Amino acid sequence: MRTEQMDFWSGKFGKEYTLRNTKEHEAWNQQYMDNYGLTRLEMNRKFLGSLRKDLRILEIGCNTGQQLEGLHKQGFRSLHGIELQWHALECTKVRADGIAVLQASGFEIPFKPGAFDLVFTSGVLIHIAPDDLPIIMGEMHRCSSRYIWGFEYYSEKLTEINYRKNANVLWKGDFASIFASAFPDLTIVKKKFYPYISDAECANVDCMYLLDKKA
Repeated sequence: MRTEQMDFWSGKFGKEYTLRNTKEHEAWNQQYMDNYGLTRLEMNRKFLGSLRKDLRILEIGCNTGQQLEGLHKQGFRSLHGIELQWHALECTKVRADGIAVLQASGFEIPFKPGAFDLVFTSGVLIHIAPDDLPIIMGEMHRCSSRYIWGFEYYSEKLTEINYRKNANVLWKGDFASIFASAFPDLTIVKKKFYPYISDAECANVDCMYLLDKKA
């Protein structure tokens, strides 16, 4: 399966995005503090702090591995990622030991059903066209034996956002509720809104959520 958005993010614009946004760990974590008033590692603790550190975890769209590196620093050791963009994938390979990555699409995750305890995205579902969400969400559901975790732009309804004068590449929505509606075995066990604290972004809010197949 190949989509317009896949071509956009795996091409020249996607590489420029990666170069512009890749940071060392401390600067990456501080960016969350600047945006929301707490670090990404603090967010992670609120959602994953009670989970076993030996969980098999898969990130869909890991880019340069900054989220996986953060989880590694918090003690998680069975970390895996898939990414479309080759340049980003090469950067991921040098970030931390214990992170296994490969080039693949979230529409065709190359793992068996239930291969992971937790499957997650961070700022990835926002780049999936609404008509294609059932496909990637279905693949995430298939590969997770227990949890689905996410952090995405939030809106009550799916709403397109023009991104740097590009159309049809960015949306915000209530992705936790979309998951729960599509898969009756999923329960939203935690959902928290994070409004931006800067004046420039004060009208925007992001959402972190955790869904459980066995709740």
